[in-house]
Amino acid sequence: MKAIVHTKYGPPDVLQLKDVERPVPLDDEVLVEVCAASVNAYDWHFLTADVFLIRLMGKGLLKPQKTTLGADIAGMVTATGKDVRRFQPGDQVFGIAKGGSGGFAEYVCAREKTLELKPANVSFEEAAAAPLAAITALQGLRDEGQIKPGENVLIHGASGGVGTFAVQIAKSFGAEVTAVCSSRNVEIARSIGADHIIDYTRDDFTKNGKLYDLILVANGNRSIFEYKRSLKPNAACVLVGGGNTSIVSLLTGMLLQWWISKTGSKKIGSFLAKTTQKDLTCVKELLESGKLKPVIDRRYPLSETAEALRYIGEGHAKGKIVITMEHAGKTHVNPDRENHDGQSGFSASTGG
Repeated sequence: MKAIVHTKYGPPDVLQLKDVERPVPLDDEVLVEVCAASVNAYDWHFLTADVFLIRLMGKGLLKPQKTTLGADIAGMVTATGKDVRRFQPGDQVFGIAKGGSGGFAEYVCAREKTLELKPANVSFEEAAAAPLAAITALQGLRDEGQIKPGENVLIHGASGGVGTFAVQIAKSFGAEVTAVCSSRNVEIARSIGADHIIDYTRDDFTKNGKLYDLILVANGNRSIFEYKRSLKPNAACVLVGGGNTSIVSLLTGMLLQWWISKTGSKKIGSFLAKTTQKDLTCVKELLESGKLKPVIDRRYPLSETAEALRYIGEGHAKGKIVITMEHAGKTHVNPDRENHDGQSGFSASTGG
């Protein structure tokens, strides 16, 4: 089978398309024929090791221990381990690849508990776009932010992968949502249901006097004190991305978050999402109900994965970037949809 591999940290140029052995599922695993995968900032960090802590977390100090990328997948079950009960060959599934890597390949193994049946009303592309980003948005709003109906919620970085899901999930909880994005992404924010839109190139939300019950920072570079200034008493700010990634800045930010939370009623904190079967099921239900519609910016074939990573590394992606697969000359995605070099901008529609 063909797969994208990298044997050293670096820019997307270090990625190679190679023929490798097809993986064999363990007892609690499923072998998935990948129809689509999606790119996350997560993949960029593990490719470049720009966050040095990745090396210290056992991912390889001088070179990567795992040579594959791609966490989000959608495809067809082709084989199951002897202990798997929820799936059988032929099932259409989506979720997280084993160990959070290996999805940029024609086949990949995944643990039974990190997969769900693909909703019939979404395409493989749309299903692959959802897992990591949607679960991050869900846990950030519900668990860390304790979102409640009727609250005023601000999403900073509302047009990115996590941000587009966060706007829609906050609306599903009954919140009044303000989306912060650039001028070129205002239409995206409007299309996914934001009640109010702030173009940060024209208006500074930290200085307009408006206060919020919850701020979720999907991608932003404002200081912790600026976010604090925009919070109501007893409100919370949840940081899930953006900012300086040096160890000094990280530790300083964590100390400031702790100090602010301990010395007043406002809470500010960072968190790392954890994939659970329960939350993946919740994402599936939101997709089925139509309350969640993935926004897809560009699509790339597996052979152009390096270009997809390069694009996401620029930091201007609108929604999600998807990698599409072809098996035996037959594509599993809608052939009528535009590729990355087509004329369409983004898609928030559901497919078959």
